[in-house]
Amino acid sequence: MKLIPVILSGGAGTRLWPVSRRAYPKPFMKLSNGSTLAELTFERALDVSDDGTVMTVTSRDYYFICRDMYQKIAKNNKNINIMHKQIFMLEPMGRNTAPAIALAALEVQQRFGDDAIMLVMPSDHLIKDKAAFKSSVEQGAKLASLGYIATFGIYPTSAETGYGYIKAGEKIIGHKAHVIDEFKEKPDLQTAKDYVASGNYSWNSGMFCLSAKHLLTEMQQTSPEVLDAAKKCFLTKNIQQSAIEFDTETFAAMPDISIDYAVMEQAKKRAVVESNFDWNDIGSWNSMAELAESDDCGNRIEGKAITIESKNCYIRSGDRIVAAVGVDNLMIVDTEDAVLVAHRDRSQGVKDVVQFLKAHNQEAAVYHKTVHRPWGSFTVLEDEDDCKVKRLIVKPGQILSLQRHQRRSEHWTVVSGTAKIRNGDKEFLLEANQSTSIPINTLHRLENPTDVDIALIEVQCGDYFGEDDIERFEDIYGRTTND
Repeated sequence: MKLIPVILSGGAGTRLWPVSRRAYPKPFMKLSNGSTLAELTFERALDVSDDGTVMTVTSRDYYFICRDMYQKIAKNNKNINIMHKQIFMLEPMGRNTAPAIALAALEVQQRFGDDAIMLVMPSDHLIKDKAAFKSSVEQGAKLASLGYIATFGIYPTSAETGYGYIKAGEKIIGHKAHVIDEFKEKPDLQTAKDYVASGNYSWNSGMFCLSAKHLLTEMQQTSPEVLDAAKKCFLTKNIQQSAIEFDTETFAAMPDISIDYAVMEQAKKRAVVESNFDWNDIGSWNSMAELAESDDCGNRIEGKAITIESKNCYIRSGDRIVAAVGVDNLMIVDTEDAVLVAHRDRSQGVKDVVQFLKAHNQEAAVYHKTVHRPWGSFTVLEDEDDCKVKRLIVKPGQILSLQRHQRRSEHWTVVSGTAKIRNGDKEFLLEANQSTSIPINTLHRLENPTDVDIALIEVQCGDYFGEDDIERFEDIYGRTTND
């Protein structure tokens, strides 16, 4: 019996704006200890994996971010060879959890056989007690080997209306688990209080332990349309740069449905493990605030902040100092290009801000001031009608796409490092304090041929600076979106 952790890594995390945005969502935001949820999830996965094999289901945009984070962990653990065991499955678009898990099951079955057990775990949950988590996973794996689809129920500490619930049935003899009587949708407050008072309900953590073969058999009965579509999509798989990709059109044809609706609510043999590990899905800024220590006035602060005659506030800041005077029960989140101020009772309403920004085509709904790319990152220093200025960091060995623009010229100045430049028909090296100008409609490319980062300033001049003014001819990352 081989256990394969399957990490589902993605999601917009709109309730944690402005730190979490679509281009760099919740799994990748740093906690107060400097780690990200994605990194902590990967470490938990390595801890329960039999041989270090972990499958991550994510998008092409997030693939490079995940890979770099995993490499950092492998390097810190002095086990960089573990990266050879990592499996990345890339989704062209989001189609919910049922198609993602079905494709993962087909891959696990093909690679590791019918007896392989999958531990499905989202990348944006926080679990600190790794020993208790591992113990619960062992229980789940035993149940999965007996044909159960096992979930992990979390003991409810409050009447939470933002979670689904699991009603436990009879005890499974010899296991710390119960059969599942029923799954319950997110309840209203009174219903949630009744659930907690009864002692028969647990929060649905969204994690599962099951055999690939049994899941596919169950799907044949409960959601054959999902399985059939997944099998068709699986036939289109293509391995590029150690990652599995699928035909976009075939992938898009799969039903958009969660694993709960497609399988769990109808499966015949299902169990809930009595889990005793801590768990937090960090679904709002209030959840994030609970991770910070409170001062004598109930204020919780991450970063630089001053509170005067203020209480029960949560403040998260970056390089700037945030001062709160005479306020109560506020959450204030400061980033380079956006500030959120809200009453703590309205934390779930942050998603409405994101919807407003999207409706008005504001880039702040999607991008931060610093945007991460497979080759490195860029930070927008100035953005005006007639020019745009960026600071680029290009990682060692990385190459930007061969491209040209119809509506802007560019001027590159190297700040540090050595850059290999293609400008029209010429190729040359640029050292620190050297520059080159790229006219409109000129093919160009930037490459880092060294083993240290390159930093450079890019000045764009023209009448339009949108990312859709990139005409790409070659790209080692296989992207069809902007750089």
